[in-house]
Amino acid sequence: MPIPTIDDLHAARTRIAPWIHRTPVLTCDTLDRMSGASLFFKCENFQKTGAFKARGAVNAVFSLTDTQAAQGVATHSSGNHGMALARAAACRGIACTVVMPKTAPQPKIDAVRGYGGNVLFCEPTNSAREAALQTVIEQSGAIFVAPFNDAAVIAGQGSCALELLEQMPDLDAIIAPVGGGGLISGTAIACKSTAEGMKVYAAEPAQADDAYRSLKAGQRLVEDAPDTIADGLRASLGPLTWQIIQAHVDDIFLASEADIVAAMRLIWQRMKIVIEASCALPLAAILNNPETFAGQRVGVILTGGNVDLSRLPWSQS
Repeated sequence: MPIPTIDDLHAARTRIAPWIHRTPVLTCDTLDRMSGASLFFKCENFQKTGAFKARGAVNAVFSLTDTQAAQGVATHSSGNHGMALARAAACRGIACTVVMPKTAPQPKIDAVRGYGGNVLFCEPTNSAREAALQTVIEQSGAIFVAPFNDAAVIAGQGSCALELLEQMPDLDAIIAPVGGGGLISGTAIACKSTAEGMKVYAAEPAQADDAYRSLKAGQRLVEDAPDTIADGLRASLGPLTWQIIQAHVDDIFLASEADIVAAMRLIWQRMKIVIEASCALPLAAILNNPETFAGQRVGVILTGGNVDLSRLPWSQS
């Protein structure tokens, strides 16, 4: 599978424009003081379906030929990609099936169904997801739209960074969470192709650190069932996203579960916006690594806001 080019990102941006939001960039004086940096938060929590995943899913679905689209689409997802694909399929008027771990947050399950997607449950491991999906594809003939290891998905996700670079053209660095790697791959392509010298960083849960370990080892490593509060970041890198990350991501920072929750709560309290745990990784990484970010102008991608309000991490006993 070829690596998307900057031209692919620009084409994706044009293709998806009628179906997504151009999301705002917010700042917070308190978080600037705490970090010693100037932080610019790209708020994909305000995106369609509540997450950046809308970008890649729409690009993938509207890149299909009419013959392919008639077969419907299918994927596996802990929530945000499934929601995004279900909505994108509905926009094109085609069928969508999403394999979801039985531990997926209920609001995300409900949202997939609300967009017209068919949900099939599996055990909460990456191998179980893939096995269940393969059965769906064999039985239905649906086109697989990968959550991250897909050139069209990566190109769509990269449109987020293209927007941010237009909104804040003088950034020193951009940081985003990494799970399967679609967003950080698209971000890296956008930044390294258009902003010479800009650093691209990723942030990852310490309890789901395959990307961090892969970068240090120089080879792709996978985890089958990592356990982290950041449910959107439990996937391991794919071959394509790993290739891009190895070539273009400058470093990956880890954050503990406690750091993730603390950063999530800070954003809720200080910025007055709803984000999910996976979004909090970049802020946690910045606060934990002041020597890297102090004095820098840093773009921070807030990836989504799909939260189970009945299970907020700071209200659990």
